[in-house]
Amino acid sequence: MSPTSGTHREQLVKLLRLAFSGELAAGFAYRGHAASVADPYERRRIRTIEDEEWHHRRLVGEMLASLGSRPSRWRELRSWLIGRTLGLACHVCGWFAPMYGAGRLERGNIREYEAAARLARDARLAELSGCLLDMAEVEWEHEQYFRAKAAKHPWARLVRLWPAPGPKESIRESFAREALPASRGDALAVAAECS
Repeated sequence: MSPTSGTHREQLVKLLRLAFSGELAAGFAYRGHAASVADPYERRRIRTIEDEEWHHRRLVGEMLASLGSRPSRWRELRSWLIGRTLGLACHVCGWFAPMYGAGRLERGNIREYEAAARLARDARLAELSGCLLDMAEVEWEHEQYFRAKAAKHPWARLVRLWPAPGPKESIRESFAREALPASRGDALAVAAECS
């Protein structure tokens, strides 16, 4: 028995609520992470990543509102505490752990936004899919940055890095490939528009 559109919609809302709060934790964690690094280029890059996470949060919040939902207050509080704690921890735990941890989390975020795009498509909310795929691609860029940083550290010889994602292009290619035959053309034409 296949899930109905209503089920896909409910799963999408649930996933977007998680993502919305996750972006709060990420934003605060990256704020602390940027303040903890000495290299000016790294600081600027991490601040850019922080800005992109806040932008994702705004976009996901708009999606939730358009679906008649809102964030979980409990999850928001929990994410605020986690983000602030991680941001402070970056000042005391050295350089490797924040780079490693951020990269590993970003790897999960790629999958999260890919899953959300598929749920939006399956719930007949294709207008959300392009933006969700855009966010997956930005998370891919974040993962690549943190992976490259962590891989350069001597500890990378002792601590195995997480599995690398496929090429960035594979995000949209797999999305289009998995579309039902009748909607495959629509899946290929999904706009890459997020404002």
